[in-house]
Amino acid sequence: MPTNKRESLLFTVIMCFCMVLGMSIYNVLRVHGWAFSPSIIVEAWVGFPPAYIVAMLLDVLVASRFAKWFAFRFIVTPGKSSPRAITLAISTTMVFPMVFFMSLYGAFEAVTHTGDLAAIPFIWLGNIPFNFVVALPWNLLVAGPFSRWAFRKLFPLGTVLEEPAAEVAA
Repeated sequence: MPTNKRESLLFTVIMCFCMVLGMSIYNVLRVHGWAFSPSIIVEAWVGFPPAYIVAMLLDVLVASRFAKWFAFRFIVTPGKSSPRAITLAISTTMVFPMVFFMSLYGAFEAVTHTGDLAAIPFIWLGNIPFNFVVALPWNLLVAGPFSRWAFRKLFPLGTVLEEPAAEVAA
C-alpha cells in the first residue's frame, strides 16, 4: 500500500496505533475477567504510551523486516502476485513476531505489579496463544482495513514524496 519509505513510516504509525490500542484493551479485559467498565479503557490507555513505543520499535527494527523477507521468500512473488495477496501475506507474517515480542513485553509489564521475576517465562508463554488468536483477525479484519482507509484519506496517493521538493527561489 505505501509507495515509499516516508509513506511506509506514516502507515506504520497508524497501523501500530490501532493494533496496540485494540490489543491493550483486549489484554486488560482478559486480566480483569472480561468485566467491561470505563476503568478498563482508562487502564488500557494509561499503559498505551510505553507499549506503543515498544511496538513501533519492534515493528520498524524487527517485525516488518522479517515479515517482508518471509512473505517474499515463501508466500508471494513481486510482479506475479496480486497487490492484495502481497498485503495479506505481509500482514499475516507481521503478527507472528509482534505477538512473540509484545507478549514478552506484557509479561514484563505484569511483573511490575507482582514483583515475581520468576513468573516472566510462564506469563510470556501463556500469553502468546491468547494474543495470537486475537491479533491475527484483529489485524486482518479491523486494524489493517481501517489503517489503509485512514492512511489514504489523510495522505492521498502522490502527496507524500520520497524526497522533499526543492525550494523555489523567489
